Amino acid sequence: MKMKAVRFYAPENIKYEETEIKPPKAGEVRVKIEAALTCGTDLKTYRRGHPVLIKKTPSGFGHEFSGIIESVGKNVKDFKVGDRVVAANSAPCGKCFFCKHGEYNLCENLEFLNGAYAEYINVPERIVQKNLIKIPDSLDFAKAAFCEPLANVVHGIEKTDIKEGQTVGIVGIGTIGLMFVRLAKLKGAKVIAAGRNPMKLKLAKEFGGADEVIDLTKYKNPEKNFLSFTEENKGLDAAIECVGLPEIWERMFNLVRKGGTVNLFGGCKAGTTINIDTRRLHYDELKVIGVFHHTPQYFRQAYELIASGQIDVEKLITHVMPLSQTETALNLVAKGDAIKVLLKP
Repeated sequence: MKMKAVRFYAPENIKYEETEIKPPKAGEVRVKIEAALTCGTDLKTYRRGHPVLIKKTPSGFGHEFSGIIESVGKNVKDFKVGDRVVAANSAPCGKCFFCKHGEYNLCENLEFLNGAYAEYINVPERIVQKNLIKIPDSLDFAKAAFCEPLANVVHGIEKTDIKEGQTVGIVGIGTIGLMFVRLAKLKGAKVIAAGRNPMKLKLAKEFGGADEVIDLTKYKNPEKNFLSFTEENKGLDAAIECVGLPEIWERMFNLVRKGGTVNLFGGCKAGTTINIDTRRLHYDELKVIGVFHHTPQYFRQAYELIASGQIDVEKLITHVMPLSQTETALNLVAKGDAIKVLLKP
């Protein structure tokens, strides 16, 4: 069977071409993709490759999608042809050290799924069993495709342990940061969002419900602005970094009060390091957390948040383009001219 797909050959070398799609193996399902979304991880992959997602080339590309089951392999029991579904981009093994400790996102054998920028995708058996969800006719495919990125943010919010009435700051308001703003508001927090892009700053209020926004292009020392919005100017209860730059990581510690939490959510390039004031870390009892990926539990929580309408993710879609224009879409995101681009095969 032939299909059109975007294939990754090398950094900044992707091709929209015709390729083979194999019949689904036992336990697998083939999904006809109805909606695929651009993602920051896909942009990073496009620019420099990815040691986990792209292990050989040419490779499928893209991982946020939803669609309709078009074919099922042997022994698939809970799904049938015609089911509307959304799939996560991974599933844990359930058997390794970390899975036995309930830390499924740290699974030593995470099985990843890549290839959403295509007309069809075969979903592996493990993901079918653990991270494939049927969606109702009432849920738009584009909204459902947000389940995977939102699942990461649900994980990050839960680990940050935000209490009602606390003041939370979020630095970096791309798609992930904007969803952090919205979830922090749902937790009952006062939220301060900081970024550089006017469109994103506007969405921080309109989509996320931010109480205050800080345009980082206007201040040399935005730390003072953050503190001015906190109780007695003591600092944030929690600061969440969604940029992924070591120099931003370091500055996050200036934003929190004694006893505050710093969530270093944005992933930095491998091998980079930061300097931390050990006095602050120790004597001010700061809590520092890193958060990676999602779990089946968080994927389902994300689905419920979207299906219930608590998060109107569709507001984050700024462009709709055909699959053939994937490279153009990624460049729009890179320039800050788009938040999420909906790609339609």
